[in-house]
Parts: sequence; C-alpha cells; structure tokens
Amino acid sequence: MNLFEHTAEAKRQVEAPLADRMRPRALDEIAGQEHLLGPDGALRKAIEADRLPSIIFWGPPGCGKTTLARVIANTTKSHFVSVSATSGSVKEAREIITRARDRFGLDGTKTILFIDEIHRFNKSQQDVFLPSVEDGTITLIGATTENPSFEVNSALLSRARVFVLNMLETDDLVKILNKALRDEERGLGKLKIKAEPEALKAIANSSDGDARRALSSLDLLIHSQAHELAQEHGEILCNLEAAREFLKKTHLHYDQNGEEHYNIISALHKSMRGGNANAALYWLGRMLEAGENPLYVARRLIRFASEDIGLADPQALIQAVAAYQASHFIGMPECNVILAQCVIYLARAPKSNALYTAYGRVKRDIEDNPNEPVPVHLRNAPTRLMKNLGYGKDYKYTPDFDDPESAEQDYLPERLKQERYLD
Repeated sequence: MNLFEHTAEAKRQVEAPLADRMRPRALDEIAGQEHLLGPDGALRKAIEADRLPSIIFWGPPGCGKTTLARVIANTTKSHFVSVSATSGSVKEAREIITRARDRFGLDGTKTILFIDEIHRFNKSQQDVFLPSVEDGTITLIGATTENPSFEVNSALLSRARVFVLNMLETDDLVKILNKALRDEERGLGKLKIKAEPEALKAIANSSDGDARRALSSLDLLIHSQAHELAQEHGEILCNLEAAREFLKKTHLHYDQNGEEHYNIISALHKSMRGGNANAALYWLGRMLEAGENPLYVARRLIRFASEDIGLADPQALIQAVAAYQASHFIGMPECNVILAQCVIYLARAPKSNALYTAYGRVKRDIEDNPNEPVPVHLRNAPTRLMKNLGYGKDYKYTPDFDDPESAEQDYLPERLKQERYLD
C-alpha cells in the first residue's frame, strides 16, 4: 500500500459508518454464534485449520455472515476474492474462476470466492460455479438471508455445507454497543459517552438481532441528538428516555414476500390450533403492525375456521366471514380489534379437522381412480331419450317416505360405495 492508498484508507476508517468500523477482525471478536464458533464449533475448527469446504452461510441480516467471510479472508492462506451478487455479474465470476485456475496451476494457491447475497443470482447463473467447486478450483462461500433450499441450486447446495447463523441475542448486542462506546480507535470512545444500561438494552431490543442496525442506531442517536442530550462534566449522557424517543419504530422487520411472512402466518395458525390465544394475538400484532394487508389475514382466518374447527363449532366460520367483511369496511388501523376478536374466538373454539381429513380422502380417490360414472338412478332425465335410457329410474324421492330408512339407496359410484370419508 503506497502513501496515497494508506491516507485514503485512514480517511475511510474515520468516515465509514460505525458498523463498518467496528466490524470484528478475528474470531474472538465475534459476538454470538457459539454453536459454530465456540471452542468445539465445527466452523471454528475448519477456519483455524484452514481446511474449509464450500459453505453457505444462512441467517438474518446483521448476524455476521459477511464478517465471518472477512475473518476467513484475514486468516486463510488461500487467495480470497469477494463478489456481491447485487452488483457483480456472471461474466466477472467467470473471469475470477479462470484466474483461480491459472493461480492454482502456477503455484498451487487455492482461491476462496465469497459471494454475498448469492440468492440474487438465479439458479441458472449459479450453475457457472458448479464445475469449479466440484473440481476444487475454488472454495465457494455464499451468504444469504433466504432459505437456501429454495434459493440455491440443488446441485451446488449438495456440494456445500450449510451453516445456519442465528439472530443475535440482546445480551450479544449490548456487548457490541458497549465495545463501540469504549473503543477510541474505531468506535465512539473519544466522545466520552455515558450510556445507561437500560438505554443500550432498548437499542438492542429494537434492532431485531441485527448488529449493523444496533450500531447504526447508536451512532445516529449520538451524533444527531448529542446537542439535546444532557451533558455533565464533559460527558454525553444517553439515558433510557432519550433512547426511547429516538427509537420510536417506523418500520418493523417483516418481509411480505419472504420466508418471514410465511413463518409468522404459520405461527399464528399453529397458535390458534393449539388453543393459545395469547400467542395467536401476538403473531397477529406482528403482522398488522408491520403493515400486512388485514384482508390477507382475514382470508387465512376463514380457512382456519373450516380446516381446524369445522363442525366442532360451525359458528366459527360465521365469525371469520364477519371479521373479513368488517375489516373490508373500515380497514386499518380500526380493524385490528376486529381481527383480534376473531383470532381469540378461533383459538378458544373446540377443534376438529374432520372436514379437512374427509376432503383429503375424497381428493385422493379422485386422483387415484378413473372418473366414475354417476349411478343411473341419480341422473337427471330432462329428455325422452334420457328417460328411455333409464336415467332417474328407481330413484327414491326421500320426502315421499315417512321412514327415511326405507328410502335408502346408493349415492356413490359402484366402486366407491363402501367408502366413508367422514368419520
């Protein structure tokens, strides 16, 4: 690095966002992920031994995927190349693979290729990496917030090991924030900030396990409101009240098109099925307060009313349809209590999946058997020809019989007449 590059790097370190400046540089600096990076963690052992297989890091934003890749870059003897799928191209990746093959042939140096947000490459584009991963030309490290089962090429996935990174706990985030407050070189230590533990906890709780978000919130709070924060003896005092005022949420983490959307609606459904009204109310709130379409929720409640309650309480379907109509009339935020009423009713109602099971049996027979003809005696006969063919012959009109049992007749096709779909 020449003098100009050194000066530019020093300036970048000063002006870079706090989250970037405080990014861990070694394994021991990384907070959380003990299941992978603890003393007996498989990933830690592989990194320290410099014997990494191809890897997919899967986890929520801010949990340390890119940080881990950079730590690997600092510790490995392999040549390390980083590409972002949001700005890179397949052409660029092909060139990297070509140079990696030349490098290995020249002096045996291996290449680790890190692809951030690998799910942004479609599956046909991901095919580009398959031959070079298979023959060992490159060791691939992909990072994704999306479920790799759906977003990563299955052939590529089978040749890589998936490591699941967890959302950071509040205690982990508080440690990260405290470190940033103490660090005079990369953090905020020179500002002499005195932060109440409860204020830091509030910032951590609002960050949804995202270290980048927690550090950015702290940085913005201090620099945008430092003049408003009470000062004493040259210290900036950051208290709980100031943190709460700053952290009034304008956006909750909830991707209406991603996995979290389906995870939360699944949690709502299963909480109602399990009769836990408190949990069901919480998951409903998570969706509505994050901006979910209330009519989408109402449609799911209508389905639940028949699928999981059905004949055990036919009133449940009436409640769910009424909730949909009322929500349609008045919209959010007023319809939140309407949906809450319906959710609690459905959670507390007796449960029966008899209808769901019965229809499943019907569907199975329709799929597994040929289209069975309607029994002749059940067919309508609006024309003379149909009557001559026996349509409707011997049909027993039930209201004409005083004893319903004497009107017994077959209503199912011959092949299925012994079937009992509804127990």
